[in-house]
Amino acid sequence: MISNAEQARLDEARKNGIPWRKWGPYLSERQWGTVREDYSDSGNAWDYFTHDQARSRAYQWGEDGIAGLSDDTQTLCFALALWNGADPILKKRLFGLTNSEGNHGEDVKEYYFYLDSTPTHSYMKLLYKYPQAAYPYEKLVVTNRGRSRSEMEYELIDTGVFDTDEYFDVFVEFAKVAPEDILIRITAANRGARAAALHVLPTLWFRKTWDGGQAAAKPQLSAAAGQGRTRAILATGSALGEHQLYCDDSAELLFTENETNTQRLYGMPNATPYVKDAFHEFLVGERRDAVNPSLVGTKAAAHYGMHIGPGESGVVRLRLRKGEVPTKEAVFGAAFDKVFEDRVREADEFYRALTPPKATPDEARVIRQALAGMLWSKQLYLLDASRWLQEHHANPLRGEPRIVRNREWYHMVNDHVISMPDKWEYPWYAAWDLAFHCIALTAVDPDFARDQLQLMLRDVYMHPSGQIPAYEWNFSDVNPPVHAWATLFIHRTNQALGRPADLEFLKRSFLKLALNFAWWVNRKDRFGKNVFEGGFLGLDNIGVFDRSAPLPTGGHLEQADGTAWVALFCQNMVELAVELAAEDPSFQDICTKFLEHFIWIACAMNRTGPDGMWDEEDGFYYDVLRLPDGSAQRLKVRSMVGLLSLCATTVVEPWQRELVPEVAEALAQRMQRMPELARAMHATGAGHRGVMDRGIIALVNEERLRRILGRVLDENEFLSPYGLRSLSKYHEAHPFVFRVDSQEFSVRYLAAESDSGMFGGNSNWRGPIWVPVNALIIRALLQYYLYYGDRFRIECPTGSGREMNLFEVSREIAMRLWRIFLRDASDHRPVFGGTSKFQTDPDWRDCLLFYEYFQGDNGAGMGASHQTGWTGVIARLMQFYGAVDPHKYLEGGRKALFRESVGAAVKE
Repeated sequence: MISNAEQARLDEARKNGIPWRKWGPYLSERQWGTVREDYSDSGNAWDYFTHDQARSRAYQWGEDGIAGLSDDTQTLCFALALWNGADPILKKRLFGLTNSEGNHGEDVKEYYFYLDSTPTHSYMKLLYKYPQAAYPYEKLVVTNRGRSRSEMEYELIDTGVFDTDEYFDVFVEFAKVAPEDILIRITAANRGARAAALHVLPTLWFRKTWDGGQAAAKPQLSAAAGQGRTRAILATGSALGEHQLYCDDSAELLFTENETNTQRLYGMPNATPYVKDAFHEFLVGERRDAVNPSLVGTKAAAHYGMHIGPGESGVVRLRLRKGEVPTKEAVFGAAFDKVFEDRVREADEFYRALTPPKATPDEARVIRQALAGMLWSKQLYLLDASRWLQEHHANPLRGEPRIVRNREWYHMVNDHVISMPDKWEYPWYAAWDLAFHCIALTAVDPDFARDQLQLMLRDVYMHPSGQIPAYEWNFSDVNPPVHAWATLFIHRTNQALGRPADLEFLKRSFLKLALNFAWWVNRKDRFGKNVFEGGFLGLDNIGVFDRSAPLPTGGHLEQADGTAWVALFCQNMVELAVELAAEDPSFQDICTKFLEHFIWIACAMNRTGPDGMWDEEDGFYYDVLRLPDGSAQRLKVRSMVGLLSLCATTVVEPWQRELVPEVAEALAQRMQRMPELARAMHATGAGHRGVMDRGIIALVNEERLRRILGRVLDENEFLSPYGLRSLSKYHEAHPFVFRVDSQEFSVRYLAAESDSGMFGGNSNWRGPIWVPVNALIIRALLQYYLYYGDRFRIECPTGSGREMNLFEVSREIAMRLWRIFLRDASDHRPVFGGTSKFQTDPDWRDCLLFYEYFQGDNGAGMGASHQTGWTGVIARLMQFYGAVDPHKYLEGGRKALFRESVGAAVKE
C-alpha cells in the first residue's frame, strides 16, 4: 500500500479500533415526511409530518439539518442554521416539494454540494448557496403544482433569486484533530454587489431520547466558561460523556429544548416555555423571551450577526471535542488554520493516490466529488419495528389486528450508519442501491463497504424467511439480488489490496445469501419452472403494467429481468463457493448445486417457441404474459428488462476449475447424459475453451450476443451519446400498445421525466440513462472479452463501419457515461443541461451533482439531484479505464481487473 495520513487513519481504525469514523455526516437531510415519523391513520407520510411542521415538532426516529454532523448513535447533533433577515422562517433544513406537490414527485429545491470528504471524515467540505432575498417557498409550490407531468420542473434557479448574484456561498468545513476533537469552519462569501446581513447559528442539540422508554435520563446543554473571547456549550448527561462546543469571538449563546411546540401545531399548551422553534421565534419573531435565560436546555446555538461587504467573506470558527481543551493549548489561534491546511493536504494526497496518473484535472475533479458525495451520504438509520408497530397498535406479536405497512417485519431493529441513496429524496436505505454504493465505496473504504453489505444479511434486517428488506415504504417489495455480486467484488478488491482472504466474511455472507436464494426459489418461481417473477424489481415504470400490482388481464408475468437476475445470483454463488472450497472441499457440493440451478434457469429462459422469452424474429428477450386461460404472449417492449440477460455472464479461470475438480466432473457428466442442455446456453466445457484456457457460464450464446449487441450499439435504439438508454428509442415513433377490453396501456420512449404517476412518478425507466445497469452491462462485456479476446469484433456504433473488440465496446460505453460530467468542446457539462448559471458561472460550474438518472438524448441530470449513491460508480469506471492496459487485462483476467481498478493505491 502507498502510505498517506488518511490511509494510516483507516489502518488504525481497522487494526487497532481507533474510532476515526465515530463522528461523521450522519444526520439526515430530511426526517420529515418519512415512514418512520408517520403516525397517521391513512399512511400518508408526506402530509402527516410536513416541512412547515418540522421546525416546531420533535422527531421520534432521527434528526436532520444542513451540513449535519453527529456521533454514530446520533445522540449529539450539530448543524447549521441561517437567516438573511428576509426569509419568513429560519433556514434550519433543506426545503423541497412533497410527492403530491411536485409535477414529477418529491424534489429538493435547494443548491448544496458535497465538495470533499475523506473516508474517516478527517476532512469534509460542503457548499450551500443561500439567497439574500426571501426564499420563494410559496412560488415554488404553486408553480410546480400548476405544471403537468409533460412539463419541466420549476426549480429554485428559475425563480430568478440568483439572477443578480445576490446570494451567499456558505462553505462548511470539518477537520479532525483527533477522533473526538473536531474543528469547524464556516465561511460565508457575499457574491453580490452590495453589502448584506447574515445571521449564522451553528446549532448543537441532543436527539430526543428521553421519551418513549428510550432512555432513563435527560441530557443537558449549558453555558460554560471559555478562554478569553471564546464561549462554550457544555454537553453532559449522555452515554457519550462530556463534550464541549467552543465558539470563537464572543458569540451570543441561545438555549431551548428539543420539544414540540404543541401550542403552534395543535393549539395545546406547551409542556415547557422553551420549545424546538425557539431560535426562529427569537430571530424572525423578535421574541427574546423564546429562549431560556438560564442558558440550559437540550438544544443550543451560537448566534453570529454579520454584515458582509460585496465580494467579502465572514468566518465562524468552532471546536467540538470530548472533554476540555488542555489549559496550555489555545482553543483556536494559528494552530486552528494549520490543522485545516494539513487535512486538506492529506485529502489531496489520498485522492491523488486513487486517481489514474493520466487523468485530466477535470476527470480528477469528477472522481473526487463523486466519492466525496458517497461519503457525505452516510446517515444513521433508526427503527425498532416492534416498538413502531406497537405505537401504531399493529404489532402482531401483541395480537393487535390493525393493518399498517411493514407489519410482517416486526423483528427489525435497525440502528446503524448506512449509505443512503439520497439523504433528502431517499433518506432510507434501499437494498439494491446499497450493493452498488458498496462497489463505489471500495475505492475509498473497503472495510466500510464490507460492513454495509453484511448489515443487510444480519438477523435484525433480513427477514426470517430469507428476504432482504427493500426500503421503508415497503420492506416486502422485491429488489434485484445483487448482494452476492457485491460481496464477490469486495472480496476481489481486498485480494488486490494484498490483504489475506477474509474467509469468515465470505462464509457468513455465503450462508445468509443461500437463505436469500432459497427465498427467491420458493417465493418467486411460481410453478417451479425456473422462470422468475419479482414485480417492479427496481425498474419502477419500465413495464406496460405496474409489475408489482395485480395484472389487468389476470394471470402473471414471467419476467426476463427477474430470471436473469437469479441466473447471475447462481453464478455469483458458484464463485463464492469456489473461494470457500479452497479451504473447505465440502463446498464443492454446494458449488455444483448452484451451477446446476443456473443450467435449469438457462434452459427455461432460452426455450424457443411462441411462449418463450427469446424472440427469434426480433433477436431480443421479453417478459411473457401468462393468461388465466393458459395462453401466453410476449410483451414486446425493447428495454433494459431484456438487456439484463447479458449480465448473467461469468468467466471461469483455469485456477478456479483446479480448485473444484469434482464440480467440473459433475458438469461434464450432466452434459453427457443430457446433451440438450448444451444448446440452452453459451457453449461450455473442455471442448469450448476461450483465451488463456478460460471457460464461460452465460445465458447468451455468441450468435444471440451479436444480435442483441446490434441493438445495444445502435444509436437509434439504446446507444445514446451518454451511455445506454433504459428503453429503446425505437419506441419513440413506435410505442408498444396493449389493450385489455376498453383499456389501453402503452410504453413510449421518454428521454426525460416520467409522464405517469406509477411508483410515485419521480423516476423514469422509459428512456433515461441509469449508471448502475450500464455498469453491469459493461461488466458483462468485459467478461465476454476475457473469453473471446480479439476474436469477437462488432460494429460500434451499429452501421458505422467501425469494428471494436468487446473491451473497446465496454470502454466506449463507459466514456460516454463519464462524458455526462466532463466539460465538452463548448466548455459545458451535459449534466447541467440548459441551465446557464451552472454552465458559465465560475462559482457554480465546477460544483458537480450526481443525479439519479440522465436524459436519454442530451445527458442532463434527472430525478434525485444528490443520488451520488449508485451514480458514484462512475468514479470506479473512470479509475479502471484510466489505469488498465487491455492486453495485461486479457492475460491476467479478473484479478488484473481488480489490481488495475484500485489504481495507484496498489503496488504491482
